Amino acid sequence: MPESTLLQTYVKKILRARVYDVAIESPLDDARALSRRLKNRVLLKREDLQPVFSFKLRGAYNKMAQLTKEEQQRGVICASAGNHAQGVALAARELGIRGTIVMPQTTPDIKVNAVRNLGGHVVLSGDAYDDAYAHAVKLADEKGYTFVHPYDDPEVIAGQGTIAMEILRQHTGHIDAIFVPVGGGGIAAGVAAYVKYVRPETKVIAVEPEDAACLAAAMKAGKRVKLDHVGLFADGVAVSQIGAETFKVLKHHIDEVITASTDEMCAAIKDIFDDTRSIAEPAGALALAGLKKYVAREKCEGLTLIAIDSGANMNFDRLRHISERTELGEKREGILAVTLPEKPGAFKAFCQTLGKRNITEFNYRYADARDAHVFVGVQLRNGDTERAELTSLLEKKGYPVLDLSDNEMAKLHIRHLVGGHAGVEDERLFRFEFPERPGALMNFLTRIEAKWNISLFHYRNHGDAYGRVLVGLQLGGRPVKELMESLKSVGYPFQEESDNPAYQLFLR
Repeated sequence: MPESTLLQTYVKKILRARVYDVAIESPLDDARALSRRLKNRVLLKREDLQPVFSFKLRGAYNKMAQLTKEEQQRGVICASAGNHAQGVALAARELGIRGTIVMPQTTPDIKVNAVRNLGGHVVLSGDAYDDAYAHAVKLADEKGYTFVHPYDDPEVIAGQGTIAMEILRQHTGHIDAIFVPVGGGGIAAGVAAYVKYVRPETKVIAVEPEDAACLAAAMKAGKRVKLDHVGLFADGVAVSQIGAETFKVLKHHIDEVITASTDEMCAAIKDIFDDTRSIAEPAGALALAGLKKYVAREKCEGLTLIAIDSGANMNFDRLRHISERTELGEKREGILAVTLPEKPGAFKAFCQTLGKRNITEFNYRYADARDAHVFVGVQLRNGDTERAELTSLLEKKGYPVLDLSDNEMAKLHIRHLVGGHAGVEDERLFRFEFPERPGALMNFLTRIEAKWNISLFHYRNHGDAYGRVLVGLQLGGRPVKELMESLKSVGYPFQEESDNPAYQLFLR
């Protein structure tokens, strides 16, 4: 299909999409404080204000409203542990359709209950989304249900595309760029199709998490690729492969893809809170994180830039972790490993070198009689530039310095473990993602502990579906290959951190 015809087809679908039986026309709000800071006009499309606190309701309802009476009578089914599940449940209730939602058994009760309260029939199956998806497809075949895909369906894409229709109606003046979050690509494809047909001069910029950048990978390869692993912090966009239907649109009509880090998403959550007093989920703040990176890179001023705040289904337990990472995301804090001489007055001399900068964190325990390795957080006013200047200053004063501000393991685990070197022989260090469910730890221990001695274990709950765990294991003279085979048998994502400089300084 020619590209002009493809866009025209989608614009027609968007114009006749049925979403307003359940969705609101969400406001386009000025982010006044952020606009002043960035010296550009920043507007937020507030999809977090939808009845299910997410844009997903639009696509789900439009798909289901287009079904024949016979299809509606047979019912619908989806697989989701998040916003799509709530969208399908509410849409089914409003249309009088039986809606079955298959969720992994690991889904937190708060999400399961939210779907049930909306009238959805919940089926728990498997430990992960892929298991739930397979079971939903199987039930659809057996029962004759219509499967409602979260993003890879033309009617779902069209439903999400009504967001773009509203934006262009709400802001009739010039728009330089619209920033859209990307998981499977449904909202991005819908917005890109409409904007590029109606106002082709407006840039549509996709934003993905650095650790789940499936669209960026596909654009680079020129075809859909599947990521080996995706990060789970922004669970609403944690997708390993861009959709087939969505990629048809995105590969020609997205101007660029920007990726954002966990810290940058945390900072964007705070920005949204400062301007709106609402709390976005990580995926909800993703587009704004990309907008801020674009402004910093382009050094632009006076532009009109729009970010879609796509959702606010935040687990309250996660706020502690997000607050902790916000200052790093805004470049207002630097994390450094500094070696001080082990003698009276060394800490005072170090603080004098820092001048009027505030110390936000200082972790230390005696390790030997010569040197002290300290883990220190320092407040910054001028981001990366000041951090580089501070590092240079400390080195000129004779302090060995290691910048850990971008070291994920140091920020997640080491800062909570600094307590002196253990001197453990033959130790290897690994970072795992454990599913947050009963029995996850026992599964790990059953497969590991009988054969390998655990020399370090650190876990901290961040309110996610997966827990971040740091594990030290002793080889005991056995080959590394044998240990790796044991770890793979557990079935949890992991990566080795034995060469991480933060580990070498503080724990090894």
